[in-house]
Amino acid sequence: MLFDITRSELADIFGEDRLATLPATAFTPSIADTEGARLMQSVGVPTGTFWLRESDEDSGRLPLVQGVVDIEDFEDASQGAGEWPVIGWLLNAHLALDPGSGKVYALDADEETVRELHTDVSSLVQVTLRFQRLLEEFTFSGDDSDEEADFERLERAVDRIRQETSSIDPLPFQDDETVWSIVSEEIAAGQRFKGDRPGAGSLYG
Repeated sequence: MLFDITRSELADIFGEDRLATLPATAFTPSIADTEGARLMQSVGVPTGTFWLRESDEDSGRLPLVQGVVDIEDFEDASQGAGEWPVIGWLLNAHLALDPGSGKVYALDADEETVRELHTDVSSLVQVTLRFQRLLEEFTFSGDDSDEEADFERLERAVDRIRQETSSIDPLPFQDDETVWSIVSEEIAAGQRFKGDRPGAGSLYG
């Protein structure tokens, strides 16, 4: 794993009730014991920015790519991509785990594209952790005269996440078109913050 992340670390930041995990039964037996699937079972992700996919009520398992998109329409899809479990949703993309390589892919059904988004699941958890923490801890002054300085601070914080992530895993922010790049731009523009946060009134009127 690229990033060393523990359940206790996430719980200390967000609390146990804010962490979402997937049961082993959500995966087929051959996938459940892969490193990425085990991380989703034991550590999980904080809720808010990225949401895990719920298991099918009847089978108890995650849907496969071929069950949520017409994989034949995706010219750049790897052979066997239809069998990958869909682990979550971010913006307009389904996120799927390739159990063979351990990579996380973003599938955009509208654009019919498949792109590498994370080298492994720990990278997904790390980026989610850092953006969710920024959204909850960053405080706007609430003073109109300080608004420009507030946004400069916010942009620096977002850039730090991009740079520090890219030094270890270049995939999440490899260009301006990745879903995480778009999310980061939204956050830097003051979007995705809750209106009841301290100082957020300056954004919401």
